[in-house]
Amino acid sequence: MPPVSTAAPPTVPASRRPPGAGRRRRPAAAALGYAAPALLGYLAVRLLGLLVLTRWAHLKGHGVWPVLAASWDSRWYLDIAAHGYTDRLGTAMDANNLAFFPLYPALIRVCAALTPGSAASAALVLAGCCSLAAAWGVFAVGDRLHGRRAGTALAVLWGALPVSAVQWMGYTESLFTALAAWALYAVLTGRWAGAAALAVAAGLTRPTGIAVAAAVTAAGLAAAAGGRGRGPLLAALVAPLGWLGHVGWVGARLGRWDGYFAVQRLWRNEWDGGADTLRQLRELLAYDRTPQLFLVAVSAVLVLSAGLYALCLADRQPLALLVFCGVLLAVVLGSGGVYFPRARFLLPGFPLLLPVAAAVARARTAVAVLVLGGAALSSAWLGGYMLLVWAGPP
Repeated sequence: MPPVSTAAPPTVPASRRPPGAGRRRRPAAAALGYAAPALLGYLAVRLLGLLVLTRWAHLKGHGVWPVLAASWDSRWYLDIAAHGYTDRLGTAMDANNLAFFPLYPALIRVCAALTPGSAASAALVLAGCCSLAAAWGVFAVGDRLHGRRAGTALAVLWGALPVSAVQWMGYTESLFTALAAWALYAVLTGRWAGAAALAVAAGLTRPTGIAVAAAVTAAGLAAAAGGRGRGPLLAALVAPLGWLGHVGWVGARLGRWDGYFAVQRLWRNEWDGGADTLRQLRELLAYDRTPQLFLVAVSAVLVLSAGLYALCLADRQPLALLVFCGVLLAVVLGSGGVYFPRARFLLPGFPLLLPVAAAVARARTAVAVLVLGGAALSSAWLGGYMLLVWAGPP
């Protein structure tokens, strides 16, 4: 029989506490000060990436602003913000804007109307602000589960992922990660109304918003079954409404129940259980004698993400985090179609980095600085390569 502890609570590890237990809520200013090392570390990593990109673009005779604010998917969001959605399915491949979810272009339109700059500038500023909110949410989850040092390492690692350059582009990854991170934190702290609202917003931001909805629903049902009142059950029922709302609206707009999925087929996105992913991995890593560097990096991210999820399962992370990452991986790895953006699609899956962040937090300071610094330098270089050398979208 284990000895009885007389130490002050909490005696239960943070990752095993019931939602709502543990730390008291801090005032906003105190909470920001507490998260400041993580936010400053994140900013340092992303500013390093921006400096490398700026210098690289100058050497190639390119401007940085068009690359960040008005390239590839950014143009789709800007067009939706300016002109709205089509009402036809059509037959052209990669041409139907109903595949893009509405929250980010709606925010661009609002910000552009309230500020003197262009819509592209508004989109870029919005992404940058959302990236800081995301880094704060990532830190909050890491701190909740493993302490402040691990939360700081987690935020820095998220900012130093191979394709993190898109966090400061006119893309939805920063907005979506902010919504996902704070939704997961709300679940961990028992704030069910907030978790449901954030899940609805995430479902209006990206197709993978279904992963946030699934996480909140699973955790809410588990909490309701544990007798924690009606709040968790209501959150579980409300969480999927954002994603379902957009899918239903697209179907109604096109006059067919499968309208959204028909649009996705025109973008070559169909779930095949991972057959296409395995084929692409095998071809790139086993048969292609001259694979493109960016595709090798994408392949490495996919393989490492699957391995990290196994570690998360072994570590018995909270249910919401496991469901979120599990559904995210199932959607990204299980879908056929274009291969190169899949590392970007996994960018919001920050809980996959928790085992690494916890290990960095336990390491000596010199080792932690070496790991985080190496990640930041490699991310800065690959970000420049992705945007200025790689010929396709990120």
